[in-house]
Amino acid sequence: MNKLLMEENDRLQKQVSQLVCENGYMRQQLHTVNPSATDASCDSVVTTPRQNSLRDANNPAGLLSIAEETLAEFLSKATGTAVDWVQMPGMKPGPDSVGIFAISESCSGVAARACGLVSLEPTKIAEIVKDRPSWFRDCRNLEVFTMFPAGNGGTIELVYTQTFAPTTLAPARDFWTLRYTTTLENGSLVVCERSLSGSGAGPSTAAAAQFVRAEVLPSGYLIRPCEGGGSIIHIVDHQNLEAWSVPEVLRPLYESSKVIAQKMTIAALRYIRQIAQETSGEVVYSLGRQPAVLRTFSQRLSRGFNDAINGFNDDGWSIMNCDGTEDVIIAINSSKSLSSTSNPANALSYLGGVLCAKASMLLQNVPPAVLVRFLREHRSEWADFNVDAYFAASLKAGSYAYPGMRPTRFTGSQIIMPLGHTIEHEESLEVIRLEGHSLAEEDAFLSRDIHLLQLCNGIDENAVGACSELVFAPIDEMFPDDAPLLPSGFRVIPLDSKPSDGQDSLNTNRTLDLASSLEVGPATNNASGDAPSCQNTRSVMTIAFQFPFDSHLQDNVATMARQYVRSVISSVQRVAMAISPSGLSPAVGPKLSAGSPEALTLAHWICQSYSYHLGAELLRSESLGGDSVLKNLWEHQDAILCCSLKSLPVFIFANQAGLDMLETTLVALQDITLDKIFDEAGHKALCSDFAKLMQEGFAYLPAGICMSTMGRHVSYEQAVAWKVLAADESTVHCLAFSFVNWSFV
Repeated sequence: MNKLLMEENDRLQKQVSQLVCENGYMRQQLHTVNPSATDASCDSVVTTPRQNSLRDANNPAGLLSIAEETLAEFLSKATGTAVDWVQMPGMKPGPDSVGIFAISESCSGVAARACGLVSLEPTKIAEIVKDRPSWFRDCRNLEVFTMFPAGNGGTIELVYTQTFAPTTLAPARDFWTLRYTTTLENGSLVVCERSLSGSGAGPSTAAAAQFVRAEVLPSGYLIRPCEGGGSIIHIVDHQNLEAWSVPEVLRPLYESSKVIAQKMTIAALRYIRQIAQETSGEVVYSLGRQPAVLRTFSQRLSRGFNDAINGFNDDGWSIMNCDGTEDVIIAINSSKSLSSTSNPANALSYLGGVLCAKASMLLQNVPPAVLVRFLREHRSEWADFNVDAYFAASLKAGSYAYPGMRPTRFTGSQIIMPLGHTIEHEESLEVIRLEGHSLAEEDAFLSRDIHLLQLCNGIDENAVGACSELVFAPIDEMFPDDAPLLPSGFRVIPLDSKPSDGQDSLNTNRTLDLASSLEVGPATNNASGDAPSCQNTRSVMTIAFQFPFDSHLQDNVATMARQYVRSVISSVQRVAMAISPSGLSPAVGPKLSAGSPEALTLAHWICQSYSYHLGAELLRSESLGGDSVLKNLWEHQDAILCCSLKSLPVFIFANQAGLDMLETTLVALQDITLDKIFDEAGHKALCSDFAKLMQEGFAYLPAGICMSTMGRHVSYEQAVAWKVLAADESTVHCLAFSFVNWSFV
């Protein structure tokens, strides 16, 4: 195969040279006949003012010139040296490889190239690659606005494409392109594409209001038929994704050729190979499902999850009561129904609609594949079975089993039944059965099993992947091929490290919604040159959960959704801390405001102040060395909380027991005021001892009751309050509370 590919490459390079010469002559002729028809330079085609785009769209001669130039430039990238290509990291060619992959080393924008042998005919391959939504998971919509013959047996199309944003933190992208399909003299089929004009071109601006216009540089597919059957396909993807429009910490996703290779180039070739194997009957799936049906399920899960993350207005989504400071975004879609693909009778339409709670956070030193694999295998560590039961009950039209109305006990048994996987096992589709039993006596012997259809990808840390995902939706036990789906889940995307990452860490924290809760580490200079490289591995996690609701329960479901997602975030933080290679890691405590100390420093101050005021040690003496102070404080059995010294004290820190007692997260904690957690008796006790606290530095509060953020009563045997002194032992930094032997009433 290698010899065949080398011969093909030599032949194509000669053909490129000839085409470039012919193209130069054609441009000269067109320029002489009609200088205003088009400017043939690469820059002018892309940056033509808006009024000229209309001229181009109505001028077949001008568009043909652009098409021919696009063809020549694409071929020079596909088989020549127009771009400096280097081998794709982690994708060494071999007998089991899908193809040969390369990425650009230095060029404008991001670019990737692939070459592979596929057992399909060229026309079938062209049909597949042009149907981009079928294989490119980030493609939301592709619409051909105009199509006309090019006069040489080919066709020219004007195409508007919308893509999803991978996180909640940056806008989506759209493209306005010319796509040229033609056959070369040697019988090879070419589909090539490039952007037309600037941001003003394309459909109405109203349709593109939530998008940033990005640019496709000459890209495409060269498909050469082989004598013995099948085809050799060359793929080039070259784009400028306008990285300036996203937060600094996310720019690696938009400036990395490796990312575009994973998302588009490799995905396209894998999909074509998948179809080829299914066509030949090589792929066998379980439970009697046809490959096309399972592939459709995967696409619908992925698309539904992307819809939830992006929340486009033209789909009916609107943000609910968000002032920009919320860690969890709540979006409402009152027009949404769980529509099936082919049978409208199976659609579930809700009187209220669908509510989505979503958030993004920054993770540090946590391998995405390991984290998502843990979330998949240990669902009980983060999920609430009653919420899963609520999802499942919502599948039955007219049933709104609000969580808690029919209490169910989760037996702890999670059975994973595989349905199918892609040829390289990078993605799998499975059915999850959660076994549960009703706690009501009359239903004691009834099974409350819940079934989820789940899509999982990127869980092999040794494989190259754009992200790791776990997306699931409740289904009926005998789910039909057109079963309605309402997906929720997790997406973790690795961020390539840059040399300046350490210096930018403070700016990073202010950029991301939840980064403040995930950037904890020793109070040292992260930018120091001797820091191990693993300390700079970062990723961004996006969480989205969808909740169907009836109109009269909207506020209840919104409150439940927000608290549930915060609870999931807190669980993920604990998991991240446990699996991080660096031991004490991202989720130990909050990264406090710019004027506050690091978490490790604060932990020392809390313990030292306790000892200073009360004459006793808060932690065991052997726990007071180095980073172990923060670790042991975090794992202390008593709920330890710190609040600011303001007219309305606000909590700024809590250990794990404190978060559990208040049923909140590190981020949401900072919105809770001290007065909200005490009942009337607790308020009186605190007020009566407050003067003593400020004068003597500490106070003992009697046994009492406080409230969690979920409204649950919490009893405690005793509470200790003390002033936390800064390093100079004269400045009072905050107040600390320790609730001893607390429990829910």
